Amino acid sequence: MNVADELPETPEESEEPIKQRKNGLYPGVSDELAESMKSGWADTELRDLKPIEQAGHTARRRAELSARFPGERLVIPAGNLKTRSNDTDYPFRASVEYVYLTGGRPVESADGVLVLEPKDDGHVATVYLLPRSDRENGEFWLSGQGELWVGRRHSLTESEVLYGIPAADVRELADQLREATGPVRVVRGYDAGIQAALTDKVTAERDEELRVFLSEARLVKDEWEVGELQKAVDSTARGFEDVVKVLDKAEATSERYIEGTFFLRARVEGNDIGYGSICAAGPHACTLHWVRNDGPVRSGDLLLLDAGVETHSLYTADVTRTLPIDGTYSEIQKKIYDAVYDAQEAGIAAVQPGAKYRDFHDAAQRVLAERLVEWELVEGPVERVLELGLQRRWTLHGTGHMLGLDVHDCAAARTETYVEGVLEAGMVLTVEPGLYFQADDLTVPEEYRGIGVRIEDDILVTADGNRNLSAGLPRRSDEVEAWMASLKG
Repeated sequence: MNVADELPETPEESEEPIKQRKNGLYPGVSDELAESMKSGWADTELRDLKPIEQAGHTARRRAELSARFPGERLVIPAGNLKTRSNDTDYPFRASVEYVYLTGGRPVESADGVLVLEPKDDGHVATVYLLPRSDRENGEFWLSGQGELWVGRRHSLTESEVLYGIPAADVRELADQLREATGPVRVVRGYDAGIQAALTDKVTAERDEELRVFLSEARLVKDEWEVGELQKAVDSTARGFEDVVKVLDKAEATSERYIEGTFFLRARVEGNDIGYGSICAAGPHACTLHWVRNDGPVRSGDLLLLDAGVETHSLYTADVTRTLPIDGTYSEIQKKIYDAVYDAQEAGIAAVQPGAKYRDFHDAAQRVLAERLVEWELVEGPVERVLELGLQRRWTLHGTGHMLGLDVHDCAAARTETYVEGVLEAGMVLTVEPGLYFQADDLTVPEEYRGIGVRIEDDILVTADGNRNLSAGLPRRSDEVEAWMASLKG
């Protein structure tokens, strides 16, 4: 970082950078340099753009939203940059609501807002964005968010072509919203400035209805979304293969080598990882969200790898495999692994259109409870164990969740439409039972302690059953061993 460290970063502060320079805010910038930076630049407007692939789908989604809230102004922000430390920001990722309705990509979505204005018997959509950096006033090189510093963004005209939505300058939106009349709803939590402009026009209850609708709309994926999830899963499978090939290097270093290896695949083939990778070796596998990834990787232990690639369209996979680091499960590891595999098989079989959402969880938990009783780790009968939830000391978590633009997708959906709802064709969910025997658990024999196993796959509900999107990655213990041997050989 250089001079921009001392320069204003908001459009309001950078409207007259030359005038501000004369007031002493930009030391070292001469009048001659300021004038020079105004001109001599080629026309870089992109005139051969085509609409994004999902433009037809996003138009349909906006129409469905319009039909649900007739006569109301609907405001869906993408969000703002978040500070990581001092003057550095986290990589930007737009809100899922904004992405779902526009297809907006990270490079031009920061500060963006989609607004649906009521008109006649429907709505007119406008996407409000930052325009290209202004070269006349110097914003493009004097602002810390100018294009010279952070890269080119699309012009408003280009954005209109890409998204199939009229585009306008977002810097004018707050004033427009303050003057707006009639009922308004906003998706909260993403843009404090936009919310502030609507303070006296919205209510938390009405806004929550908008958020819930958009969450429930994502429960059933369309064909394009399923394709994106399959891309994410396929890249994730290749990332798992990458990890197996370098386990010897991870043994020489730490879990961080595994994390970095998978991250490389995610960045090369996608936008990013969809969530913090869990690269848990040995007893760390018993910590459900072990993302420190700073522990040793030892031959003879298991590696629980829970990771997912996020596509450029921001759909993520979520896959887990528990692998023997030396390529072969020990007798006790195989015993526990096979129990989890059997539970997952039962869970996947229960994923059917018309089935209750909870059915796959109940099926997997029953198998695990049966094994725990069989191993005399808990007193039966199985019905008693399940009724009292005694198996949860070692199973710990639910057996799955919806998947999509969020790794835990549709989280704002109502209980009656999600966890107490019924599965439909087009839903995509994970099935991920596990058994975790903590290293300090004195209620189990010593040989069990420190072993954690989870197997997770991404399952599409189809018209006649289900399809395992991640079936390309072996799951059965003998198949895992053979797969690992082929990669290492």
